[in-house]
Amino acid sequence: MVQGFSREPGTHGPLTAATPTGLRKITWWAAAIAMGGFLFGFDTGVVSGALLYIRRDFDLNSFQQGSVVSVLLIGAVIGAMGSGRLADRWGRRRLLGAAGAVFLAGTAVAVFANGYGMLLAARIVLGLAVGTVSALVPVYLSEISPTAVRGRLLTMNQLMITVGILVAYLVNMAFTGGGHWRSMFACGAVPAAILVAASRWFLPESPQWQIANGRADLARRTIASVADEATADRLVARAQQRIKNERQSLEEGGGRRLWAPDVRPALIVGLTLAVVQQFGGINTIIYYAPTIIEKSGLSASNSIVYSVAIGVINLVMTLVAIKLVDRLGRRPMALISLGVMAAFVFLLGLAFVAGLSSGLTLLFMVVYIAAFAGGLGPVFWTLIGEIFPPAVRAQGSSASTGVNWVANFLVSLGFLPLADAIGQGETFWIFAGICVLAFLFIGRFVPETRKRDPEQIQRDLNHRFGRAEPEAPSGTSTP
Repeated sequence: MVQGFSREPGTHGPLTAATPTGLRKITWWAAAIAMGGFLFGFDTGVVSGALLYIRRDFDLNSFQQGSVVSVLLIGAVIGAMGSGRLADRWGRRRLLGAAGAVFLAGTAVAVFANGYGMLLAARIVLGLAVGTVSALVPVYLSEISPTAVRGRLLTMNQLMITVGILVAYLVNMAFTGGGHWRSMFACGAVPAAILVAASRWFLPESPQWQIANGRADLARRTIASVADEATADRLVARAQQRIKNERQSLEEGGGRRLWAPDVRPALIVGLTLAVVQQFGGINTIIYYAPTIIEKSGLSASNSIVYSVAIGVINLVMTLVAIKLVDRLGRRPMALISLGVMAAFVFLLGLAFVAGLSSGLTLLFMVVYIAAFAGGLGPVFWTLIGEIFPPAVRAQGSSASTGVNWVANFLVSLGFLPLADAIGQGETFWIFAGICVLAFLFIGRFVPETRKRDPEQIQRDLNHRFGRAEPEAPSGTSTP
């Protein structure tokens, strides 16, 4: 629906087509959809506190402890990679509800786990759900958001991820006194149940998906509920014609959807951003903050307290990003973010190499995390919901998110061995170099998407990649 409200050249902006009541309704839909992001954050964060007691109860060695954390990432890769085709086949709403049910199932297995093997199985199941919602939520949000507030609503996904992480840390703190790790996991059942209920009784299906699957009447009804009948008729008719053109273009391209020449620039941007968001080093600091702090000379005995502080920084800066993303734009936010990240992760490395004070080390770390949370973190999730043409949006988001999880797994697995081999400071300098390369890549190849239609975004992508504008592009506007 996002591009259904999008403007025609020379006409008024999209917000003139939606009533104030309709915009409020869309915001409530976006909040319910972003509950998937909350679960994403909660289930990736809750294990940090629970593991302190699981390792004692199940007598886990170092490898087993690491696998309980990292196996979720493997499940997430599978869930993210498979979600695109399922979302196109089943619909966005139905798949989101199914992911909520998988969250419930994984939570139940974790709560009643009687040993290492059962807990590992629970984390894999939870990973499948995490990967699915991480790919699906940006697509769904992009298709129900008016263009003028699309960035703000897409950023809501990152906000809910950070809220989920923070709530997980607070839950860990609440139950840490008695070591009730099963209760920590059990709290995840509440948002999972809300997600299932919302998808069943509250959320609409994406009009883009409905029109593409021969359900134009239902799409017209959804659009009319936030605009008016005349607008709905016009947008549905326009979308039907453009979907017809998309399918013809894809058939002429041999059905190579994501690899079609006019889609390839978007795919390159999506996959590259997915890699650099992780290889910039953020999750090494999030996952290993207590270890890093301890090596700087400060006590890391109360790791949960440090985690809560990091969660608060993430949340506050994400709120700042929501305020700026539709004002400042995606490109400026990403470039400023990467510039600050590069500078302060370099300084963080220097702090270890030169033996600077622990206070400076902690300051550099905090500024780096704030820069990521206020820019590259949310902007990545916003862009993958915008840069792909509507015909391949679900599959493009799925591929980008899958690569993001693979990169997450690789950098998290390789950080400590690399730091042991070449030094912790030198490892941070590698991250700084990657941030600089990412800065250059975005400056050259990533278009601004703020308040722009898919056709405008695709034209800019083609120009940046030196491609001539195709006669019948795959990317067209959708309701």
